[in-house]
Amino acid sequence: MKSIERFFRRYILSTIGILILFFLLNILLLGAYFVIAGLGNVKNSNFPIEELSRHIEADSGQFHIDAQAEEILADSGAWAMILNDSGIVIWEQDLPAELPRRYTATEVAMFSRWYLDDYPVNIWKRTDGLLVVGLPPGDIANYYFSFKAGYIRPLLAGIGAVFCINLLLMAYLFIRSTRRVEKAMKPILEGIHQLSEGKPVSLEEKGELAEINSGLNRAGDYLIKKDNTRAVWIRGISHDIRTPLSVILMYASEIEGTSALPPATRRQAGIILRQSEKLKNLVSDLNLTTKLEYSMQPIHKERLNAVESARQALSEILNEEMPEQYELEFSEQQPGKEITLTGDDLLLRRMLSNLIRNSMIHNPSGCRIILSVALENGSCIFTVTDDGKGMSEDRLQELNQDKSITSTQESTDDIEHGLGLKIVRQIVKAHNGTVHFSVAHPQGLCVRIALPAVKEL
Repeated sequence: MKSIERFFRRYILSTIGILILFFLLNILLLGAYFVIAGLGNVKNSNFPIEELSRHIEADSGQFHIDAQAEEILADSGAWAMILNDSGIVIWEQDLPAELPRRYTATEVAMFSRWYLDDYPVNIWKRTDGLLVVGLPPGDIANYYFSFKAGYIRPLLAGIGAVFCINLLLMAYLFIRSTRRVEKAMKPILEGIHQLSEGKPVSLEEKGELAEINSGLNRAGDYLIKKDNTRAVWIRGISHDIRTPLSVILMYASEIEGTSALPPATRRQAGIILRQSEKLKNLVSDLNLTTKLEYSMQPIHKERLNAVESARQALSEILNEEMPEQYELEFSEQQPGKEITLTGDDLLLRRMLSNLIRNSMIHNPSGCRIILSVALENGSCIFTVTDDGKGMSEDRLQELNQDKSITSTQESTDDIEHGLGLKIVRQIVKAHNGTVHFSVAHPQGLCVRIALPAVKEL
């Protein structure tokens, strides 16, 4: 399913975006650290020994330092000394008493790169000797690294390669894990989609998500069993009601037509007859919508003349002694032009009949109903329009958004079951068409149905 693939694709892309954002954020934090360290005047590991040396002056073998040099040493807690070429201390400032005052060439070479005892030292060559500055133990870490020049470039390239390989490996493992989740979840999501459409579900009950698959299989079996039970019950009720209802209709018709009976009795028989006919239509609608919903109604599609089918639907209603307050009209938008479509003639006539009856039910005081047929952009257009009270905007939106149809009337003692419009929608869907409800001008309801027409050669 494309929607499932889009979901996991967006999930992968969003996670890659999060990884990139993570690395950028770390780089930003690292840069902010150095900026804050610089603004905060964090001590540099490089002691300003050259500047100190400039503030130490020699005069006739005597060394003198100014106040600035003393301040530099005091700020770092450091000591200083100057060695002559023989390694003898010829000047000192705050030199610890435990340190020797004479050093061999080997000792000078050693502490110049490492430590003098535990003191990290910095050295500076002067014309009159070697300046040595010692810092407090633990304040500075001295390390000496030596690399062969030919190894530097491969080392840097190796570090970059390791970083890239780790990054790619992390992305690969994540995508691989996501694909495994997608492979396991895709059948589940497809199963949920099938359940929403009332289709059976059969998932393999193995793997890490076997329990979920098993639950969906049980849910699917339960829903199918429940729907089959309901369909069988409706068919049974429809069959059981048909015979006693026929008897009621027959005797009510006879009583209404017997002139020897009192007018009140005949009027009551007429009411029984009309209510029984409503009950008959209700049972018929309930049976038909159940068959269409569960694909139990065979669709006998054949080439039909749309104009003739519309005329027959209108004639069936006119032949039922339609009340005088209703006016029916038929209109051809392209008179004389044959409009052909492929469909089930009985279902299409039922569709148009239900729309006309719907207009009558919603307008008990009477209205004018127009049934028209037209050919537009390769589609056969059936339009049923009335000038009655119409429907509210909210109700029209519900119908056009394909929401569940419950009732099309207000809550009164004569509530319409709503199956008429539901059957219309089911028949339109079975013929790959569309239905749209709108307000008729200046008032009333307009229902427009578009079905694929047969292209004439």
